[in-house]
Amino acid sequence: MYKRVIAMIENNYEKNIVEIVEEHPCPNGSEWLVYQYKKTSPLILAAWREGNKHHFVCKVGKENLKLVPSLSAAGIEEVKVDNNYIYITYAGLAGAGVGAELRKTAENVVDIKILNKGGGSKLGRSQVITPKMEKLVIGIDDTDNKEKGATWVLAHKIGLEIERLKLGYYLDHTIIQLYPGTPNKTQNCVSIALSFATLPENKDKIIDKVVDILKKESYSDKTAIAVYNGLFASKSMKLFTLKAKREIVSLEEAKQIALRNNIKLIPIKGEEGLVGAVAALGLAECHKLAAKLYEDIEKNK
Repeated sequence: MYKRVIAMIENNYEKNIVEIVEEHPCPNGSEWLVYQYKKTSPLILAAWREGNKHHFVCKVGKENLKLVPSLSAAGIEEVKVDNNYIYITYAGLAGAGVGAELRKTAENVVDIKILNKGGGSKLGRSQVITPKMEKLVIGIDDTDNKEKGATWVLAHKIGLEIERLKLGYYLDHTIIQLYPGTPNKTQNCVSIALSFATLPENKDKIIDKVVDILKKESYSDKTAIAVYNGLFASKSMKLFTLKAKREIVSLEEAKQIALRNNIKLIPIKGEEGLVGAVAALGLAECHKLAAKLYEDIEKNK
């Protein structure tokens, strides 16, 4: 059975983009599914796999699928947003059709409707209904000092606590390597981006809880966070992060990027941490790039 199915809409609803995140029952079975869905579904703009978790970025709408055994065996037929719910219609041949039923008991699924019972050589179609959620990404920097602490560890602890309190789903924890030549670093010069799927009414509760934990548990007097409500970072956010990998960037630059992208800045113990916190947001979804030093990125161009 699937562990959970989450669907998030861009907070600017006019964009009509939904990101679906599913945890597949089989760690490597999801590779076939991602390949087939992306190949078959015109609605899917991007798809990728992380372990048994797969992501589909879809347009809102409906497209009739041209299903062909082996070649294009399964996909997403429709994504609909209505009031507080998102409706996802899956279609597939043989086992791909039966597999849709495994979402029935997944966490966060409100209901599932079997439209056509699959199996054997038959077509299977089902509609999964989930709450309409949004993505909240929080950049965190400067929580340790030379003697104790580790920002990535405290950030992970925060993510687990947010999920334990049922304020949102802890989607991701990304370590962003920044410019190692900065004189203000503690040691490795990284900041952290935490990503959550949450109901709109819980966004402020998550922020308040993160601030509360950092006030109590940070060892630094420079701790700050930056909060972005959106599925994906803008081009200007990504460019700022790349610049922060390459060289020292100013607090004023970070504030300008925040203003341009509606990023909320919260200096919890000081403003210095805002630079790394904002920089964390630009590559929150780009894990391999986030981890690299700038010179290694340039070598691989």
